[in-house]
Amino acid sequence: MTRLRGLLSRPEGWTGALFVCAVLLTFLPARGGASRPAPPPGAIKVGLVFDVGGRGDKSFNDAAYAGLSRAIRELAVEPAYLEPAGTEDREAALRLFAARGFDLVIGVGFIFSSDIDAVARAYPQVAFAGVDYAPGPGGIPPNVAALAFREEEGSFLVGGVAGLMSKSGHVGFVGGMTGPLIKKFEVGYAAGVKATCASCVVHVAYAGATPDAFRDPAKGKALAVAQIAAESDVIYHAAGSTGHGVFEAAKDARILAIGVDADQHDEMPGTVVTSMVKRADVAVFEIIKSVAEKRFAGGMRVFGLREDGVDYVHEGPHAAMLPPDVKAKVAALRDKVVSGEIEVPRR
Repeated sequence: MTRLRGLLSRPEGWTGALFVCAVLLTFLPARGGASRPAPPPGAIKVGLVFDVGGRGDKSFNDAAYAGLSRAIRELAVEPAYLEPAGTEDREAALRLFAARGFDLVIGVGFIFSSDIDAVARAYPQVAFAGVDYAPGPGGIPPNVAALAFREEEGSFLVGGVAGLMSKSGHVGFVGGMTGPLIKKFEVGYAAGVKATCASCVVHVAYAGATPDAFRDPAKGKALAVAQIAAESDVIYHAAGSTGHGVFEAAKDARILAIGVDADQHDEMPGTVVTSMVKRADVAVFEIIKSVAEKRFAGGMRVFGLREDGVDYVHEGPHAAMLPPDVKAKVAALRDKVVSGEIEVPRR
């Protein structure tokens, strides 16, 4: 895969990259080094291109991969995936799958939106899906399923947890790349904090203005240390692998941290009190299933609390640090959001 990344990152290497990718995608080894078994008859070809951080981020990318893995188990799917080495590789990776006649091509992350638009218009016979897709000025191409989430609703719930569990009256939020998407996490979290602790102060910081802000643990730790110095005793991150630095700072200071996108308890047991869960796995599986059942349709699809698209970890051993009264109060907030009694702000 290293050679592939190098070729894709050089414009003059496109022809070579196409050949290398064709070989890699046909004989991509399964975990453990064994050759992948032949796809079942009638299998649809699904190509997934990871966001910044790639597979193994124990967050958003891994959630998307879980959706693909479920589709492999339950549906007739011939899968392949790529991890772009840089910004210039995203469109090339999408175009590669489309050029090889894949039935569905999925880009994971809002930074793919314009790339998906360009490739989808060039390959109108191919179905595309964008996780966290943001429509551009030209609208959504008819062969693109825009998969979006009400992140503010899940963030509202963990904000409620933070407000209830803070002893200092100060909590923190560390975002990755500045922009409308991560702003939804911040605003929803702050609203949840205020819903359970009106006097609490929310300290906010972002790691940067480019996609690299999602993969800078050292910056995440520095930002969290500053918030801890300002008395924050619960910090929520929406920053990809940058968030691991937040966890490290929280562990060092013996305060609580809140994970994002997936259950991140195992990243720092005893420190991560809960996580906002964004069910990218559900969205990816459902769009693959729609292609397999020949009912794919382009357009916007939004997943919130009502659709089980977002939630927070509140059951099982990974929620053991949550007191029963905290869970009960947050459950009441959840019910009010689902019923429409509470409308969570997003900006």
